[in-house]
Amino acid sequence: MTRTVPPAILCIGRNYADHASEMGGQLPERPMVFMKNPASAAGPADDIVIPEVCAQGGPQVDFEGELAVIIGRDCINVPASDALSVVGGYAVANDVSARWWQNHGSGGQFCRGKSFDTFCPMSVPAAAATVGDPQSLRIVTTLNGEVMQDSSTAHMIFPVAALIADLSRGMTLLAGTVILTGTPSGVGHARKPPRYLADGDVVSVTVERVGSIRNRVVERR
Repeated sequence: MTRTVPPAILCIGRNYADHASEMGGQLPERPMVFMKNPASAAGPADDIVIPEVCAQGGPQVDFEGELAVIIGRDCINVPASDALSVVGGYAVANDVSARWWQNHGSGGQFCRGKSFDTFCPMSVPAAAATVGDPQSLRIVTTLNGEVMQDSSTAHMIFPVAALIADLSRGMTLLAGTVILTGTPSGVGHARKPPRYLADGDVVSVTVERVGSIRNRVVERR
């Protein structure tokens, strides 16, 4: 397995209004912040391994295609007007989520359900200068070739610059820190019936001007 372990993976929940709605949540007044274990990072073609622990709570492992921001240098208290200058690059990510563990198995905290090994596949970063405006990127997730998510980063509630400014207030963001900026609607958990990842599935995420990832799902029994 190809793995580059970042110093931190900071994540933003409900950052697209349509996703907040499909999950039955209210629109946040401030960014909803949680973390993934850095050891959950995986490569763009690595398998997503559903561990045995996810048998508790029944079928639950979901996909969330996202734009990832890679911080290029140590920074703190960055004003929004200067926030994009600290971005080293952007990557494609899948915030794989074990929904029972996220919602019920950890006292109401997201971290456990988001942090199993291989639950954060990411692409090789694209340099910020080649990507340009991070708020004008189409993002598409497919499952076995079927489009599940198709949206634009233009629909973020809190744009990239605002997220960096907020997260860096009083807290140093180390170079290499990953910020997952949230997912649009179309996740498996919100579908009727739900569509969770299963052994043999292939999930792909593409972000315009950034790249793609394609990961096979393997269920460990």
